[in-house]
Amino acid sequence: MRRLHAAAAAALLALAAGAALAEDETPALKSPGWSFDGIFGTFDRAALQHGFQIYSEVCSNCHSMSLLRYRDLAALGYSDDEIKAIAAQKQVTAGPNDQGEMFQRAAQPADNFVPPFPNEQANRAAHNGALPPDLSLIIKQRDGGADYCYSLLTGFKAAPADFKLGDGMNYDDYFPGHQIAMPQPLQDDSVAYADKAPAPLSQEAHDVCTFLTWASEPTLEARKQTGAKVMLFLLVMSVVLYGAKRKIWAEVHSGHA
Repeated sequence: MRRLHAAAAAALLALAAGAALAEDETPALKSPGWSFDGIFGTFDRAALQHGFQIYSEVCSNCHSMSLLRYRDLAALGYSDDEIKAIAAQKQVTAGPNDQGEMFQRAAQPADNFVPPFPNEQANRAAHNGALPPDLSLIIKQRDGGADYCYSLLTGFKAAPADFKLGDGMNYDDYFPGHQIAMPQPLQDDSVAYADKAPAPLSQEAHDVCTFLTWASEPTLEARKQTGAKVMLFLLVMSVVLYGAKRKIWAEVHSGHA
């Protein structure tokens, strides 16, 4: 009888665990396809510039990218003059001057991206204690990389009727636990692309994730090119060495004969 009760209790626990798991289950990540995937993948420059525009107009209001400098934007296809103009839109603290005082000046290409808040405490105070993460390495820091970030940005929706959503929280299909403090950042046509390209939510999410992937790994293209050259070198050397081996052993065999 005790064994029967133990088995029943175990079954109930398994059912409860299964129900809890089902409630927290997240769907498979979306994978829209990325130009940088594969051995020979490269970054789409138009998508990179679109993504930077989204970061500048939307994401940078809350999120910093402390590891990037404005001069790094040359890799996106911007000219020196365009980079100077982009940087000059921001102010940085410099100095001290001859009087020993700090002062404000326009940012320059050599400066790091200017953060939205002067310090972490100010950022938390503006977001009810939550700290929006720095986006410099966000793709590398999240399981699923670009697919996860794309899914997150397109996964906001109204919470199911039986889901208890905390105060100030938002529902997202792909965020662990489905509750996220960040409101939905992108909608259809959140930005008007400089080249007049259409900007539905799916495209905006794709473009900003492309930009964030580049920010996380700006040497990706160079690394792939180096890898391809190494593989080609090894292939050629294998053929040469195989030919040398055949010739050497042919001479050895003919000498014995």
